[in-house]
Amino acid sequence: MAGYLYVVGTPIGNLGDLSDRARETLGTVDLVAAEDTRRTGRLLEHIGVKVPMLSLFEGNERQRIEQLLDRLRDGEQVALVSDAGMPAVSDPGFRLLRAAADAGIQIRVVPGPSAVTAALVVSGLPTDRWVFEGFLPRRPSERRGRLRALAHDPRTVVLFESPLRVITLLRDVLVELGDRRAVVARELTKLHEEVVRGRISEVIASLLEAEPRGEIVVVIEGAEERVVGLDEMVEEARRLVADGMRKREAAVAVARRGGGSANEIYGALVEVEGEGEGEGEGRAG
Repeated sequence: MAGYLYVVGTPIGNLGDLSDRARETLGTVDLVAAEDTRRTGRLLEHIGVKVPMLSLFEGNERQRIEQLLDRLRDGEQVALVSDAGMPAVSDPGFRLLRAAADAGIQIRVVPGPSAVTAALVVSGLPTDRWVFEGFLPRRPSERRGRLRALAHDPRTVVLFESPLRVITLLRDVLVELGDRRAVVARELTKLHEEVVRGRISEVIASLLEAEPRGEIVVVIEGAEERVVGLDEMVEEARRLVADGMRKREAAVAVARRGGGSANEIYGALVEVEGEGEGEGEGRAG
């Protein structure tokens, strides 16, 4: 009889968050497939468990699948864990889980902490409808394209980001989604947990004062389902110009979001602020 594949959630920072059922499962399986055997080894040592481990990370997951399926078919019980939180959520494990499901292997979940839902509930933003986008692409054009696809989505958006790139991400969010309410949650459940709230522009200013460190989750307000007037779009474009964007680019970005005319927004910017940037009288397109 084939064994079970257990998907086990582990703490995202505070070891006290490991559930009794997770402890019991890790203590009774034949093998633990771990994203980082050293990190998981410290967790197992902390709870007094000794069990064989096999590494399963992004670079070797495809090669490990058949080996793990064979062991499951032979009746072994296998636990899948990531470094923190739930496996397969922006972590290795999805390919193994899909292969196990396709092979008819029984999969059991042992729920645990998740940085995604922890940040969502602590954000104070709507939780009835939300979408998790993981890490956005590093390439600027691809990242902005993904953000543009969310421009009219009313759901709250949850993202992961590196502390080295979070300000760059937020600046792109400001351009593509506007100055929405947002939260940056850092080091959740750990000693130096921090939650920064405000408009995107305010959050950026706060992070510029103190370099962000640690694991970061960004939560962004969804799109408002309302008609945006020209005056409001012009004011939003002015903020982008103040942040360093050219008038023409700001007009196009705001018009794309709000459904207005880029030329009207650009004309209003030029009328009020003059031609100080030497951009000429060309149309915004």
